[in-house]
This record gives sequence, structure tokens and C-alpha cells, in this order.
Amino acid sequence: MAALDDVDLSLKLSGQEGRKQLHDAQQRLLALRLQAGGLIGDGSLGPPLCVMFEGWDAAGKGGAIRRLTSALDPRHVRVSEFGAPSEIEKRHHFLWRFWPSIPGWGGMTVFDRSWYGRVLVERVEGFASEPEWRRAYKEIVDFECALCNEGVVLVKFWLHVSEKEQLHRFRARDRDPLKRWKLTGDDWRNFSKRSEYERAIADMLRETDHDAAPWRLIAAENKPYARVAVLRAVVEAYEQGLRDSGHEPVELEAAL
Repeated sequence: MAALDDVDLSLKLSGQEGRKQLHDAQQRLLALRLQAGGLIGDGSLGPPLCVMFEGWDAAGKGGAIRRLTSALDPRHVRVSEFGAPSEIEKRHHFLWRFWPSIPGWGGMTVFDRSWYGRVLVERVEGFASEPEWRRAYKEIVDFECALCNEGVVLVKFWLHVSEKEQLHRFRARDRDPLKRWKLTGDDWRNFSKRSEYERAIADMLRETDHDAAPWRLIAAENKPYARVAVLRAVVEAYEQGLRDSGHEPVELEAAL
């Protein structure tokens, strides 16, 4: 079972080595996406790819998403960001608002935050009652299994940083006039409740780590390492997803 205590936050790459490995992984993902979109290879569509990011505030989700998508044609990937539900969305089951962003065959969606808000922020801040967030674990697993049974390749990330590093990044954002907008009162309030979030995360990992869509915990203390780790994990999962759907992943040299 995945656990935060098992994450080795000392893992790192130099900037130069990180850029090289990142470029190689980006090119590989580009080839796989072109194949899945029917644009190279035999022309058939590959499985939907759904990449979901959760993690601490300032853990580097935005930077990882940017590197994940930057080499892809923007017509071939969709990034969906989710914050607090609207008044209309609150009238529906909590999973309802995510359905329109689920990719179809040949498609790819990146989720910046996700349905796990139910068992994290909604639990800690009291926006969901205890019966609601407790039953959400099974509802989420059933939802993800239904997607995977339909062929979706679901890759779930938690980006992990230490409390010390998170505070350092908060202060750096506060000093930078071009990044200060990223730092909100909600971020500071969440930081003050880190121990409560750690308990919620531990429960989330225990209850929702399953074979169809396991959690991938990324050591994000070093940004070059985290970005490469994300790209490599997506490539590995997508290659396996292509094989599972009857497609042999193209070789890069033959594709480009």
C-alpha cells in the first residue's frame, strides 16, 4: 500500500540531466499520443489517457502539468482544473461534474485536482459530512474501476514535499510579484492544518489504492526529478495501456 512515509524526498536530478531526461520522455509521449490518436501507425484509436494530479499546495503540480503537455499538440490534450464546486454542481452527486472531462478513445485529459477533494479538503474543512466522505471511498473506487474497465488508462499522482519545503515555497511566492497571486489565504489555512491533511491523505491512500488505478507517489522536493518521474510514469502506464488494448507501442525512430 502506498504511504507518504515511504517517499524518499532526497531523490534529485541536476538541472542539466533533468532537462535531457525530460526531453526524451516528452518525445516518447508525443509518439504514443500520435499513435493513440490514429495519426501514425495503423490509424486505429488507442485507449483514453486520464492523468490526475493531487498533492500539497506548492508541490509543483502546475510545473509538472506544463512539462507533461508542452510537447503535445494542444488539440490532442485537455487540461481540466477543478476548485470548489459551484452552486449548481452542489445539487448533484459529487462525481457528476467530472464526467464531461473524461476523455474518449484517442483522447487525453489532465486533471488538475479531482474527485479526491471529497475526501481531502471537503473532509478537513467540513464541507462534507462524515457519512458523505466515508462512503466516497467506495464510490470513487467503483467509479475508477468502471472507467478502467472501459479501457481508460488512469494515472493518479500525489506530489509530496516536506512541511519545511512547502513553507519555503510559500515564502518564495510571497516575495515574487509575478507569483504572489498563486498564494492565497486558503493556502495558509491549509498549511496550518497539515497534520489533519496528513491523516486524510493516509486514509485516502489506504482506501483508494487499487490494482486498476494505483497511486503513484512522487518525491517533489527536487523539481527536475519530480517532472521526469511524472513523465516516465505516464509513458510506462500508457505503453501498457496500449498493449492491453491490442496495440503494440510504436518505436520512436519509426514514428518520427
